[in-house]
Amino acid sequence: MTPYWEPGTPYGPGAVVTYEGHRYKIIQPHTSQTDWPPTIPSLWGRLSDEDPGDWGGYEKQHPANHQPAPEYHPPPPEGQQVEIPHEERKQHWYDLDDKRKTELEVGGGLLAGLGLLGAGYAMYKHHEKSEEDATDTWAVQNWVHDGEARRIEYGKRGPQGPAQWILNRGKDIPANAIVVGPEHDWMLWICRAYIDGTLQIGKASNVFQKGAVIGYEGKEHQIDTYEILVGDMHGLQWVDASGHLNVENLGLRPVEGGRDKDGSPLYIAEAPHNGATHPGVASPKLDGALIPYGGKQVQVHNYRILCYNY
Repeated sequence: MTPYWEPGTPYGPGAVVTYEGHRYKIIQPHTSQTDWPPTIPSLWGRLSDEDPGDWGGYEKQHPANHQPAPEYHPPPPEGQQVEIPHEERKQHWYDLDDKRKTELEVGGGLLAGLGLLGAGYAMYKHHEKSEEDATDTWAVQNWVHDGEARRIEYGKRGPQGPAQWILNRGKDIPANAIVVGPEHDWMLWICRAYIDGTLQIGKASNVFQKGAVIGYEGKEHQIDTYEILVGDMHGLQWVDASGHLNVENLGLRPVEGGRDKDGSPLYIAEAPHNGATHPGVASPKLDGALIPYGGKQVQVHNYRILCYNY
């Protein structure tokens, strides 16, 4: 089975992946990013579709005369008056010169974005406007921009693999969101959201105040703009783990989760607590999974990690 392309994955010489129903072979070895899909010709070459092989039932079949949908460009954030090129969005805030930073702060929607961080995007630290505020605002706007594009693509083409993150808002949970389990008389789903320069994993439910709850720095944070994991558990499985996570011992490739402030990966966990199973986060740096529960984060020694079947 040809593996599905995933962001945050090192691809070396000879790598072949599935993306949007087609196979691609690596040209330039690299670690993948959300905005570097296999359709970039300098990184990947598309293979013939005449012998697709075993796709596992997840590919989206297209007729021979199918024309790909035009690239979607999400609407700019409120207050944005200057153009922000795609290549510039891939840069860190501190890589931009002072003149460009000023242009973006005034005309790029960053001033409006500061308010969004405090309200909808859960900025962890609240203080007067600073370089750190601008850095967070720049990062979260790019995250939302990319998430909007993926959500629209998902609406047009449906799922492109057994697991896919799509942007979501509020309490309306997509029909094929991956369920972790019931808690009392409601369900819990897997989500992630931007908070304090990180992408943290948490839980979503239509009974929560804003739709999602993320654990960070020992506390629960209510979130109304987040990504939710959709897909098909026929292509996934939960693998037992305990204590400090050793990814190599899983035997299977874990699904992309989040990232910590230092850029290290965070993985999707489920852990039992107080009579229910809860979504959470695990990593080699944590002595067990952390789940948001009861206004704080709870550490659970024995847990499971979500992995692909191949």
